[in-house]
Amino acid sequence: MSSPNAPNPLKNPELEFKSLLVLVLAATLLFALIIWPFFGAVCWAVFIAIVFSPLHQRFLRGSRGKPNIAALASLTVILLIVILPMAMLAGSITQEASVLVQKLRSGEIQIATFFQRVIEALPEWARSALQRFGMNDLSMLQQKFLATLSNSGQIVTSRVLGIGQVTLDFLVAFFVMLYMLFFLFRDGEKLSRGIARSIPLHPRHTDRLLRQFATVVRATVKGNIVVALVQGTLGGLAFWVLGVPGAVLWGAVMALLSLLPAVGAVLVWAPVAAYFFFSGEAVKGIGLTIWGAVVIGLVDNLLRPILVGKDTRMPDYLVLVATLGGIVVFGLNGFVIGPVIAAVFLVSWDMLATAREQNSVDSPTGTGTLPPPV
Repeated sequence: MSSPNAPNPLKNPELEFKSLLVLVLAATLLFALIIWPFFGAVCWAVFIAIVFSPLHQRFLRGSRGKPNIAALASLTVILLIVILPMAMLAGSITQEASVLVQKLRSGEIQIATFFQRVIEALPEWARSALQRFGMNDLSMLQQKFLATLSNSGQIVTSRVLGIGQVTLDFLVAFFVMLYMLFFLFRDGEKLSRGIARSIPLHPRHTDRLLRQFATVVRATVKGNIVVALVQGTLGGLAFWVLGVPGAVLWGAVMALLSLLPAVGAVLVWAPVAAYFFFSGEAVKGIGLTIWGAVVIGLVDNLLRPILVGKDTRMPDYLVLVATLGGIVVFGLNGFVIGPVIAAVFLVSWDMLATAREQNSVDSPTGTGTLPPPV
């Protein structure tokens, strides 16, 4: 029989802490499962709130500290200058995509003729190589190419038109994003302080982690998107001047590709410039090449350091891998989430290395343990 003064094993502080930790982890996983259907909406609400935080602070000062009025004003401005223009642009892109595919199907646009001219312009040894591999039957190649292009066009058109349709899921996600954005503007500082207090790290580590997260979000959204929009606009303008069908559509494609460093809009304008060269329109080919290499190419080098800042940039190869991986895992949201995860990865390992070095300096033997989190 146990003594009445024996400690209760259920009141062990270590057991209580472990039980609390299990409870927190389980509740967090269940909460993540609940909000997963609106993951994209939540992420974009957070991203937009971080990017437009300086604007909201101005409205907050102008409203004399009234958070509801300031949050409503910030939300209204975002709707007018960001969401509404993007919706109108999406409608134009959808319309141009549909028209372009219809022209391809009807034969009004003969892309296969480009390959005929390319083959005719090749030297004799290259044509012999094509004949050796059975690729000299241009009529058969044209049929296969047009069949593949038609199938791909149908898939792309259905996807684009599907995105442009106003569905219930889109409306719900859009409402969730706006609703969360309002409260992030209104209660953002309080939420950030609560998150910082809950993270089990040293205060200086928590502060650095949150600051780096906000910095990378601003750099990715503000810098990359603005650079992509400028490059896409310049490319679409060049295509419009040169009479290329679907200039708005190809400009949007260039803008999307511009989000990837070391890839960029060259994948769109370079083939078009080659087409002009092989079709005997050398002036247009030279003009588009100069415009793409000098004007569009220099936008990244000129604007990105101004909008992003040199201190916040990661290596281009890491941004490329993180962006591609983020898009594969998270969809379109991944072009922001991927670099953010990569930045947190770098910062966390750097903080660990700094803590180890500091601990080695403070320890007489150099073999001490890491300082406990506060």
